[in-house]
Amino acid sequence: MQQENREIVITRLLDAPREVVFQAWTDAERLKQWWGPDGFTNPVCELDPRPGGAIRIDMRAPDGVIYPMTGVVQEIVAPERLVFTSQAMDEAGNPLLEALHTVTFVEQGGQTKQTLRTKVTKTIGEGAKYIPDMEPGWNQSLDRLAEEVKKG
Repeated sequence: MQQENREIVITRLLDAPREVVFQAWTDAERLKQWWGPDGFTNPVCELDPRPGGAIRIDMRAPDGVIYPMTGVVQEIVAPERLVFTSQAMDEAGNPLLEALHTVTFVEQGGQTKQTLRTKVTKTIGEGAKYIPDMEPGWNQSLDRLAEEVKKG
């Protein structure tokens, strides 16, 4: 299977207005609460929500291993669309996998239809081994997001 250019598309209907959902993606304090698979925490979560703005998230797994990620906001149209790149890094800070993420938010009767498109643009070294975990990881993160946005 071709690993690069693999695209995952996940659509969710969230029980919150799109402004709340958009803020959960673009406010570092809110993002920190839900980003990552079940059991993960984010001791570092930095986001500059403007085109060219930097993203840095260090996810800590339940076993204590840190998974660093950096990225750049490509486009932000509040509260409709967020486009950003990410680069998963190894413990030495070397890139493993690069991806482009596009998230759209559509108001639907007080709820938000959110569509996430994640496209792997490059794998480096051991990076390809993480691709099978991307879709389940995103689904777990989005489950956590659904709980976060219920708080308002």
